[in-house]
This record gives sequence, C-alpha cells and structure tokens, in this order.
Amino acid sequence: MTNNIESQNVETDFLPSVSVIIPIYNGEEDLPDLIDCLRSQTYPFELTEFWLIDNNSKDNTANIIKEAVKETGEKGIKLFYLQENEIQSSYAARNKGIKASNAEILAFTDADCRPQPHWLKNLVQPFINSEVSIVVGEIDGIIGDSLLEKYAHQYKVLSQQYSLENSFCPYGQTANLAIRKQVLFKVGLFRPYLTTGGDADICWRILKETNTKIEFASEAVILHRHRNNLNDFQKQWRRYGNSNFYLHKLHGLELMKECNNATIFSRLSMWLIKELPKVTLKAIAGKATLIDFIKTPIDLIRWKARTQGQQEAKMPDNVSQIEWLTSEIN
Repeated sequence: MTNNIESQNVETDFLPSVSVIIPIYNGEEDLPDLIDCLRSQTYPFELTEFWLIDNNSKDNTANIIKEAVKETGEKGIKLFYLQENEIQSSYAARNKGIKASNAEILAFTDADCRPQPHWLKNLVQPFINSEVSIVVGEIDGIIGDSLLEKYAHQYKVLSQQYSLENSFCPYGQTANLAIRKQVLFKVGLFRPYLTTGGDADICWRILKETNTKIEFASEAVILHRHRNNLNDFQKQWRRYGNSNFYLHKLHGLELMKECNNATIFSRLSMWLIKELPKVTLKAIAGKATLIDFIKTPIDLIRWKARTQGQQEAKMPDNVSQIEWLTSEIN
C-alpha cells in the first residue's frame, strides 16, 4: 500500500545526506541538460553528492563529466566521476556509486532524465518516517516532436503509478527512486549481471526481507526523454519484456499474455469499427488529438514488442549473484 506524501505537510527540518547515483552509457547528448538539472536542485548542496558512473562509454562521456566535475567543484557542488568497465550493466554501475557514497539516502535517476528543481527535496522528505525504506518519485515525459514521443507523454506510459499498482508487488523504476542505504546491508545491492528488471528485483527483496514500507512522492518529478523512432521504441519495450521473463524466473512474476496475430486482428477491427468513429466525434468537438486516433495501433506495437522480448529472453550468466556492502555508512 502506498501513500502520496505532499511536501507541504512534511517537516522542513528533516535534512539527511543524499547521494545521487546515475549510470551513464554513451551519454554525450544528454549530459549537458542532465548536469544543468543537477546544478539546479534546491536541496542543500552541502548535504548532497552526485556520482556519475561511466559504464564503458565509447563517446565523449568521460570528458564531459570530468569538465563538469571541475566546473561544479568551483561552485561548491560535489560531483564525482567513476568508471565501471568490467560489467556492462547499469546495475553494476549503480553498485559502484553505492559503494562510493557517503550518504544516508541513495537517489537514482538516468542520463535521459531531467530532474526538476525540487526533485531531490521532495524525494527525500518521506524518509522522515523511519519505517520507509523506499521512496518513488513520478516520471513524466519531455514533449518531443515525434508521434511516439507525444504518445508516450500524453498517455504517461512510464508513470510510476503503474509500477506502484503492480499486482504482484509494488516497486519503483530507477529513473526516479530513492532507497535508505542502511537497508541494503540486509538485502544486498543490485544484481550486477542483470541488464533490466533490477529495479523491481531490489524493491521486492527489500519489501519481502525487511519490515519496511514504500512511499510515493508525487511532487518529486523527473522528465524522461522518450524514444522518438519506431526502432528504438520497439527495443525499449522488448527490453521490458526481458524484464518480465527475468522477474518470472527470480520471483515468480506471472508472464504477460502473448500478443498473437489473432489478437492483433481483433483489436484493430474493434479500433476501426468502434473506436475511430468515437474519436472522430470528439475531434470535431475539439476534444481529441491526432495521438488519440493512433493510440490503439501504437498500443499493439508496444504489446507485441514486449511479448517478443519476453519470449526471446535468456537469463544472464551469474544472475543469482548479489553484491554486498562491506562497511557501515561513513
């Protein structure tokens, strides 16, 4: 059960130390905007450290981060550069940041995300309740130019409401997630050899193995850069299908229903016969957009890609391995 904690109702003198941990792979296009967002945070910089972990990038990621470290350091902002070149996995990179961190609270986001100015302040506040070990912030979309970006934004396809309402067990996506560091001494860190699904895995381990709670901070908002072409869109949802399979094997999550040709034909028939006329009437009344007309076909592309990913997935080697913290919080 999750509760929506409104920031104005929480005491403002609760100020724990925070490590923001961000894995980066070939992030040169995203890094300038991301770093600007980190510099714009309203949470006290003396209590914040930012760890950017380069996961074996092949572009100019390293130089951009190193320059940002120098620039922000002159302004009193603690931004650090780390490398994780042994394991190609965002979770291994996050573990590197966790092990280096010196803070009570670990906040996670990604290179293609844009944390809004009060993100960190609002994400941390629910931890005032000592029973809370996980806080989930909201993910909204950057409004792009492509139809796929507009679709993802309009229908909030990555909203954390969906992961928090997961019928198996609630969780938060690492695009906007915070964990109390102390709890990781009990359950371990991310599975370093997982390539997707590690956010659900670590949340479920925490909730199953400790007597702690998960909370939703709706005002802790990051904007996510959605995929703007069909190839990348399908890759994204196939990866989510891989997650379904991995979590099925690790936790017993029920697999998704297959999206076969008969299902596609049935849904498209209903779309043509029933849905399109209704949307057309709404459009005449100025209450529908172009995206509303094509929602069902894009939904089907999403579903098909996800079930394909689920069918094609193979468990990574060493997936059972969990890394551990070896020393107490500094």
